[in-house]
Amino acid sequence: MTNKMNKSKHAYTVIKDRILDGTYAPGQRIILDQIAKEVGSSHIPVREAIRHLEADRLIEYRQNAGALVLSIDEKVYKQTLEMLAVLEGYATMLSLDYMNEEDIQQLTDINNEMKNALEEYDLKTFSELNKKFHFAIYSHCPNKLLYSNIKQSWEKLDTVRSAGFAYFPMRAPDSVKEHNQLIDLLRNPPTKDAVESFARQHKFNTLTAYENRK
Repeated sequence: MTNKMNKSKHAYTVIKDRILDGTYAPGQRIILDQIAKEVGSSHIPVREAIRHLEADRLIEYRQNAGALVLSIDEKVYKQTLEMLAVLEGYATMLSLDYMNEEDIQQLTDINNEMKNALEEYDLKTFSELNKKFHFAIYSHCPNKLLYSNIKQSWEKLDTVRSAGFAYFPMRAPDSVKEHNQLIDLLRNPPTKDAVESFARQHKFNTLTAYENRK
């Protein structure tokens, strides 16, 4: 049983990673035989992995078509950003009491790396550093369920976000500036509500940039 669970988990990780890094494109069919051979298992653990990915809303099983990678349409993308604005604002506020100067300096260092990536127009690295910046904050959130929900939502959007700044690169310089402002607020918060409000608006600004990208 344990071996079967390990193979199912391995298959789950392989497929999920390929969806999130764009190797498997939206609408692409997942070939169970191929995955089973790669992970050295029968179809049963792979089917179990597919069921978990369906629950994660990364895959959809269709009659006569099999397991297909789900695409994230514009409506879902925008609604997810709206939800994240609320969740991330609150998580940032909750993290405030658990961050010290060393943690805040880490944010400054990451944001400086983002600035350098932007100057080199390395948008892939910029996007990766942006995620690193925010989760360096959320990692201090005492509400682990909240943290988990944020992490899952980011993962579902990673294929979109990985190319997101290519769609609206004009957002990137403002993002760096807002990060500097957020760092100042975390270092010297006027009120906790002010921190939450700014972090929430920061995410809404990304949504606005997405809507105005065309």
